[in-house]
Amino acid sequence: MALERYVIADGKRLRCGYTTGTCAALAAGGAVRLLFTGVFPQTLHLTTPGGVAVEAAAEQPSLGQGFACCAVRKDGGDDIDATHGALIFAQVSRNSSGTIHIDGGRGVGRVTRPGLDQPVGAAAINRVPREMIRRQVREVLAELGEETGVDVVISVPEGEEIAKRTFNPQLGIVGGISILGTTGIVEPMSVQALVETTALELRQAFEAGSRRVILTPGNYGLDFLRREGLPGKTGIPVVKCSNYIGEALDRCGLTGFEQVLLVGHAGKLVKLAGGIMNTHSRAADCRTELFCAHAAIMGGGQELCRALLEAPTSDRCVELLRQAGLLEPVLESLLAAIQDHLERRAAKKYAVGAVLFSNEYGKLGETQKAKEIMEQWRNRR
Repeated sequence: MALERYVIADGKRLRCGYTTGTCAALAAGGAVRLLFTGVFPQTLHLTTPGGVAVEAAAEQPSLGQGFACCAVRKDGGDDIDATHGALIFAQVSRNSSGTIHIDGGRGVGRVTRPGLDQPVGAAAINRVPREMIRRQVREVLAELGEETGVDVVISVPEGEEIAKRTFNPQLGIVGGISILGTTGIVEPMSVQALVETTALELRQAFEAGSRRVILTPGNYGLDFLRREGLPGKTGIPVVKCSNYIGEALDRCGLTGFEQVLLVGHAGKLVKLAGGIMNTHSRAADCRTELFCAHAAIMGGGQELCRALLEAPTSDRCVELLRQAGLLEPVLESLLAAIQDHLERRAAKKYAVGAVLFSNEYGKLGETQKAKEIMEQWRNRR
């Protein structure tokens, strides 16, 4: 059944959808209920990490000797992607360990390169979907008064074919799709809607009296800022700009800000070292090429450069550079290039700097101008 949740983009009312992680968790809960009650479920319910109550129809439930299976059909809403319409299955069975063990079956990819959300050899079921599945299974078990371990296997019969239309092969995920999602909900928004939302938030911050602002592409940046305590220490407003960093920087100039600090994951912001201001992977994905180029000019050999080009993520590039003893000089080179492109885009209308971080390694570094800006902020508290 369709999710009755909408956003407005470009004057259009667009329906939200479910992530593959939400579908997997719903299916797992339905399969557990079927296993322990013998009753075929009709409608499945859960609350997403974002706090949204959702429900979906149970499809193709089956009960076998010691196992039960249930599926949920992926509904991407009006943000249709390669997985839209695919059936996400969960098969469950008891185990004696007392724990909830999650694995991938047919059509769910396997990680073959280090640096991704899951370790090499694991099913490509990301951390948040795994937490959603565990929580849903625990809730159903508690409701039924059952105390036992459960094995959960997520499968997507069409997954291997679907994966050919995704970035999974390039990332080193083989055999199927990834089970993804951070909020549990897919919100469709157009480029113009995202840019205008950013512009509105910048105007509101400016009209509230701030002449300084922190830009960050998304939730990873917000999490990093909270961990660092930066907004709380400085009182500076934080505005999400999604992938459209160039447009956000332009709006900062038009609005009248005097200082702008860009804080983002290295996987996004390293692209700025090549002058790329739209960091969406569909627009450009030159992360490894930039790491490779800057490693080469810092003395990296052919073997290292080849490994960097083949790395699936920026975190893996960081690890390779760390192992080679070149992380610090390469980051300095990249940050200098990022600063050059930021200043060119700002066109002397305001001071601007950037801070890079990694989910795995924390803060990686900042441009010289970012250091100066943050020092001024600390002194002006």
